[in-house]
Amino acid sequence: MSIEVTELDPRTDADEWNRYVERSDGTNPFCRAEALRLQAADTGSVLHLLAGFKGQEAVGLFPVFEYSKGPITGVFSPAPFSWSCYLGPSLLNVDKLKQRKADRRTKRFLEGCFETIEQEISPLYSRFVAAEFDDVRPFMWNEYDVDPGYTYVVDLERTEDELLNRFSSDARNNVRNADEDAYVIEEGDNDDVEHIVEQVTKRYENQGRSFQLNPQFARDVHEELPDGSIRPYVCRVDGEFVGGILVVESETTRYRWQGGVKPDTDVDLPINDLLDWHVMRDGLRDGLEKYDLVGAGVPSINRYKAKFNPRLETHYEITSGTFGLNHVIDRYRKLR
Repeated sequence: MSIEVTELDPRTDADEWNRYVERSDGTNPFCRAEALRLQAADTGSVLHLLAGFKGQEAVGLFPVFEYSKGPITGVFSPAPFSWSCYLGPSLLNVDKLKQRKADRRTKRFLEGCFETIEQEISPLYSRFVAAEFDDVRPFMWNEYDVDPGYTYVVDLERTEDELLNRFSSDARNNVRNADEDAYVIEEGDNDDVEHIVEQVTKRYENQGRSFQLNPQFARDVHEELPDGSIRPYVCRVDGEFVGGILVVESETTRYRWQGGVKPDTDVDLPINDLLDWHVMRDGLRDGLEKYDLVGAGVPSINRYKAKFNPRLETHYEITSGTFGLNHVIDRYRKLR
């Protein structure tokens, strides 16, 4: 039986789409219909929810965003100008298949998506970021360019002491020697979501760099996604906000989405070490498997992330088209 790719409606079919998202191992809360709609609205793009079916059985999901600038149209996942977590394609019901059948199903699903994208959008440029999706061969077979990207992942396993003992000596000492009466780390509210984004924006501006994440978008996904999907971890000293990390949480993984920048404060505390430790410790207590530090491609930041003794994981940036909208987007980012 062949695989048929159809487009679901982001509003009327949202519950159906979210059921498939919840059953796929390769998704995160940003794959849910409500988060995808917010991304489209925030970036001025058109959302297409592509779903593959073998008969009545869902076999794959691929949310893509259509964006046009003048005569040039592109397709993206995640959305253009978006600072959301990984999107790209994801699969369902492949774990028990033998390798040959899994390969064939993946190939047919993606080729159905390519055909639908070409017929419905006909983009001159495409860009997808795929994580927890290892078989990118169908993209290469269809003349996409595939480049590896990297992230650090901490496995949340064994006991809290064993997890902490895997850290570098300075990270361990920072956590153990911090005066617990001098600070409070807790999960904050929607206002704290905005405080974290504003702190990151200020840090980027001080470095002469642009940062396009809309604070209202971050607030909206925190409000609209199911409870616990977005967790604003904050550190307070004398009741005042001094730092925070926005954590995205899937069924198995916590993602260090935004925050954790060098705080603009004279407080003598290792704020980010303490924040990251609480995020990991709480994730371990809740039975989660991993803490994705979201990125291992910036040498100046890697030194900090590496002290938690993470392992390196690969994701993929997949592009097609060599001139046009990619240059428009580069200029847009620089202007922003």
